[in-house]
Amino acid sequence: MTEPLSASRKVALVGYPGAQSLDIVGPLEVFAMANRFGDGDAYEVLLASPNGGMIACNSGLALANSIALEDLPTGLDTILVAGGNREGLKCMADPAILDWLNRRAATTRRIGSVCSGAFVLAAAGMLDGRRATTHWDFCDEMRNFRPAVRLEPDAIFVADAPYYTSAGVTAGIDLCLSFVEADCGPQLALAVARNLVLFMRRPGGQTQYSAGLNVQAAATPRLRQLIADIGADPCGMLSVPHLAARVGMTERTFSRVFQKETGIGPAAFVEVARVNRAKALLETSDWPLSRVAERAGFGGVEGLHRAFNKRVGITPGEYRQRFGHVAAATDFVAAA
Repeated sequence: MTEPLSASRKVALVGYPGAQSLDIVGPLEVFAMANRFGDGDAYEVLLASPNGGMIACNSGLALANSIALEDLPTGLDTILVAGGNREGLKCMADPAILDWLNRRAATTRRIGSVCSGAFVLAAAGMLDGRRATTHWDFCDEMRNFRPAVRLEPDAIFVADAPYYTSAGVTAGIDLCLSFVEADCGPQLALAVARNLVLFMRRPGGQTQYSAGLNVQAAATPRLRQLIADIGADPCGMLSVPHLAARVGMTERTFSRVFQKETGIGPAAFVEVARVNRAKALLETSDWPLSRVAERAGFGGVEGLHRAFNKRVGITPGEYRQRFGHVAAATDFVAAA
């Protein structure tokens, strides 16, 4: 079904009038950098659109010389559909385009989307009964549009092979970095991320918009540094008495001021920070839960389970099965 691993993997980036330009250009840069820092021919990237020619993006950027969908070569490894404005998405809901996608699904290893491009895959019936995500602002609309989709509203990207969906705009870069990591190894993905001045790979289950950043932005300077420190290192002594002492307040005053300025209590914020750290560790390592609990600042596995059930609604083990890189790599091998 796929080409030998020694051959370039053909990747079709599908745009259309009204597409979000970064949904196309971001993934393009990831694959181009993978070629630059890898063996030079890991990927052959093809810009495509329904009728070929120029793609007038919603930002005003024009992308020239796209290939018509029907003219794309056989043997595509990956198809990635960009998000865009409503008019563009309506264009992509054309039955002929959806039929093309479904026909290609039989011979393509990965079919994915960026941002609202998930609506195109959903319209084709590809996501029914599967886990998927899209931009957080479109989640309610997706639920109404296609109730059969098992939506993961907080995820950066979701792999439910052979379909891969990512959240808003820049999340497409994270998804494509995960492709590079799975195809070519973590060292090449790291080289690409460093060159693009990116985090190595935001974990797929990481919340789309950071509660920590929202809290930090709402806080006055006297608490802002403390909040940043907790997010950077949620381990150690972070009880209310210790935190209050660090900012020179009484416990009562500290708790009142923290709640007033951020909208969340200090103990709850610490727990959220620790859960976020545990998420990242579950996704990027195969450590036992006891070690994950220790490195995330929990007293033990019981505390980790209790916090996950409360904040995430599933167990740490279930979370790892959904988003862990070991499971994702297995999905890639099975799909191939």
